[in-house]
Amino acid sequence: MKRGARAGLFALAWSFLLIGQAAAQPANANAGCTSSPSAAGTQTWRCDNGITIVAENGARFELKDANRDGHIDSVELSSKALLVEVPKKRGGNPFKVLTPQAIAAVRGTKWAVDAADGKTSVFVADGRVGVSRRARGRGVVLGPGEGVDVEAAGTLEVKRWGQPRIDALMARLGQ
Repeated sequence: MKRGARAGLFALAWSFLLIGQAAAQPANANAGCTSSPSAAGTQTWRCDNGITIVAENGARFELKDANRDGHIDSVELSSKALLVEVPKKRGGNPFKVLTPQAIAAVRGTKWAVDAADGKTSVFVADGRVGVSRRARGRGVVLGPGEGVDVEAAGTLEVKRWGQPRIDALMARLGQ
């Protein structure tokens, strides 16, 4: 096996080990978060910086501390759904949820992100969330009750979600 291919395989294996699941510990044990089981098989992460994350059963994600201050500042979500609540803060960098298709960023709100089948759906319960594609592009801002589906191509269209869609997503998150 060539050295480059071996390094790529090692990187892939290492990244697989770092990705969390709803029942696993965060990849960075010093991220200031603790987990506990909650309703409907979900897992709730409570972080010392006030952030709360509810992970759908089987969700694959990684808690990240990009600035290495001991507190998470983003989550990399690869499948299923998370419900995120971030306290309002002034200034600084916004908290982000990154998926294969999208980046959702806020300074204080409660929102859900669902990554599945080549699409990311973002719904805002409270506050405002900026959403854009990972591969640069014009973003949108969502308010309470609004959502957007982000796919590889096409326009980002903000829609008011119907109650059945909201209820179905929130039920998956034990809400």
